[in-house]
Amino acid sequence: MKNNFWGMLVLSLAVFGAGLCTYSGIKHFSNKDRSVTVKGLSTRDVVADEAVWPLNFSVSGNDLASLYSEQEKVAKAVHDFLIGKGFTEEDIRQGNVSVNDNWSDYYSRRPDYRYTIRATVVVNTKDVERVRKTNGSQSELLKHGVILNSNEWSLHYQFNGLNELKPEMVEEATKNARAVAQKFADDAGCKLGSIKNANQGQFSVETDEYQPWIKHVRVVTTVAYQLD
Repeated sequence: MKNNFWGMLVLSLAVFGAGLCTYSGIKHFSNKDRSVTVKGLSTRDVVADEAVWPLNFSVSGNDLASLYSEQEKVAKAVHDFLIGKGFTEEDIRQGNVSVNDNWSDYYSRRPDYRYTIRATVVVNTKDVERVRKTNGSQSELLKHGVILNSNEWSLHYQFNGLNELKPEMVEEATKNARAVAQKFADDAGCKLGSIKNANQGQFSVETDEYQPWIKHVRVVTTVAYQLD
């Protein structure tokens, strides 16, 4: 009888110990698995650092040789106009030149002029402010009989400094994400642990609707933190 008592006691202690270890393990596993995933935002408004400005024009006539001379005359007038506004020779280049035979594909009334030459003078410069000012004075070319076919959508402002912005914006977005995670941990009565994983996210560069030389740069990071 005495031996049975001690046997039952040892068995009970073994079962209790195993249960305690199991509970401790489950609790540790549960804590280890707790985490929070948050997002952090960083934005910048920057000024474009390059402008590509195609100035399109066309001339029409029936004699192709004289029409080429007219096209060169108009191109020179556009070139001189740009030089007069302070652009350099390096800023200006000749774009595409194309010839269309208007009599080859008409349907009803034959066009008055057989040929149309379309040409482009392209400004490619980092002097964005000069482009902005000059864009509003194209009407001065009318004095020289030059009518441009360009519109506001043909002028492109570009921002090329994204790589320089990336490190500080990612750092800011990560800090913002940690602040959100910390608030969550405080509200939940937990301690914020280390980063489990993180996703930098994609940078986006959007053009301001009313000021196209202004670019809105944005990045969202996604970070998962351990909760202890």
